[in-house]
Amino acid sequence: MKVAIFFGSKSDKDTMKKAADILTEFGVDYKAYIISAHRAGALLKQTVEEVEKDGCQVIIAGAGLAAALPGVIAGITTLPVIGVPLECVSDKSNGLGGMDALLSIVQMPPQIPVATVGINSAKNAAYLALQILALNDKELSQKLKDFRKKLADDAAASGIDVKF
Repeated sequence: MKVAIFFGSKSDKDTMKKAADILTEFGVDYKAYIISAHRAGALLKQTVEEVEKDGCQVIIAGAGLAAALPGVIAGITTLPVIGVPLECVSDKSNGLGGMDALLSIVQMPPQIPVATVGINSAKNAAYLALQILALNDKELSQKLKDFRKKLADDAAASGIDVKF
């Protein structure tokens, strides 16, 4: 397992699955965990230590509202942590549209950074994790280069001779 995906609530599963889908597409092994930093701190610490021992190289952590999960994980490990601020959309929505989570994750104290992507951007968290992993994996690096070339080719093809 190269990547661990954490999120604090079952209601976050659909959003965080988007990260898992990208990792799967690129052939990168991952494991996912639903553990609340507030409700199960000891279990979270134990699990982070276990994923380190299992060879995990990058952690993706999604959280909404107070969004403590990515920061708590970053305080436990020296592995890169990528935070995904999640919008709280339910009958319990606080009306902040994920801005509370974004600010909670991005405003980490000095010495304990969390890389942060956009609100609900689990896909981008996966792409960033792939880029980190590709630093020491030539095959994955080539897959990313091929992917980026296809993106550029598709953009070029769709932007030529546009008809209205």
